[in-house]
Amino acid sequence: MRAMASGLYLVVLAAGLGYPAPAASPARLVVFAVAIAALLLIEWIPEGPPIPLLAARLALYAAVAVADPGGFGRALFILAPFFAYVTLGRRAAITIAAACMLVASVQAARAPAWHTDQEAVSDLLMFGIGLVLTLVTAEVADGQRRSRERAERLVGELRTAQRQVAQLSAAAERHRLARDIHDSVGHHLTAVSVQLAKAEAFRSRDPAVADRAVLDARAAATRALQEVRTSVSALRTASFSLADAVEELAGGLDDAGFEVTVTRTGGESGHARHGLEALYRVTQEALTNAHRHAGADRVTVALCFDDAATVEITDNGRGFTVDDADGGGLRGMRERLAALGGTLHIDSGPGRGTRITARVGGAPASAPGREDSNPAPGRGVRVLARMGGAGAAGQTGSAGAAGPTGGAGRGGGVA
Repeated sequence: MRAMASGLYLVVLAAGLGYPAPAASPARLVVFAVAIAALLLIEWIPEGPPIPLLAARLALYAAVAVADPGGFGRALFILAPFFAYVTLGRRAAITIAAACMLVASVQAARAPAWHTDQEAVSDLLMFGIGLVLTLVTAEVADGQRRSRERAERLVGELRTAQRQVAQLSAAAERHRLARDIHDSVGHHLTAVSVQLAKAEAFRSRDPAVADRAVLDARAAATRALQEVRTSVSALRTASFSLADAVEELAGGLDDAGFEVTVTRTGGESGHARHGLEALYRVTQEALTNAHRHAGADRVTVALCFDDAATVEITDNGRGFTVDDADGGGLRGMRERLAALGGTLHIDSGPGRGTRITARVGGAPASAPGREDSNPAPGRGVRVLARMGGAGAAGQTGSAGAAGPTGGAGRGGGVA
């Protein structure tokens, strides 16, 4: 707008000097030119107080109109509502436009029979139309300015939200990795501890069993390292079978007097991998807790695949009060399943064992009631990992397959 105003100033200057009135004095022409030059200077001031600049413009417009030898200076007042709108708002702009129109009408009315002068009426009408167009232009320009400011503000808020999302995503990923490391490495370290304890117990009585236990401990440590690397790099490209991975877990807990029964109903085809992996982690944590904390000697793992994938782990350990339990393992189970829209139900009590039911996919199922701690196996494949004596190292009844990191399982130990 400042460029347009400067152009209008130059047009008025050229018209005034090109068509001066016969009685125009040199002093009047000087005042006229100086006032135009001052207006050009104001328009190209980068920043300044808006209200004083508006007042200076109006004073210079009046000076130009009085000193203009050609009578063209009145056209500059068309710009007044625009600058008033930008500076003081719509109401002030309308007020100044009405004042300019009133002054122009009073000046026109001073001429005798002005209303019969077609040229005078036409000039007054065109001046009024110019004021109206200026107000409309100011309204449009102000709306664009507000839209631009709102867009810039929204862009700033969007960038802030993106930074917050990035921070939350990083925190969630760190939490997921920590949970994966806890669930996987904790289990394997338990297996290492069990195997080393077995090797120590059989070192003098049966060196072959002790050597096998050391080899199994080394294999468990190797798998733990592999799963840490997999969790950190998030490389989940290998195929995964929940049933095979659970069978391998059963074989890995190679301890005297600890029996794990695995039953399977239905097929895994059609179930999302991330859901099956979550159920595997729940099973892994439950078996580790049953062996390490519950004092159980029999655990049943029932896998069911229909519209949803369900795993039920039941042990005959000492049990616990569910409401009082808030360990990292149980919390990790709940968080992992909740992230996938799954459910977790824990049924336990002091002296009556524990039943953990995890479900992913399909409609939510009602929580099962308390059953016998060693229920009969269901339909499908039954795999028994039974450890019960000095020579139990190689008596696992399953041929474990690929675990969650793609490692090949082997009956009788951790592969």
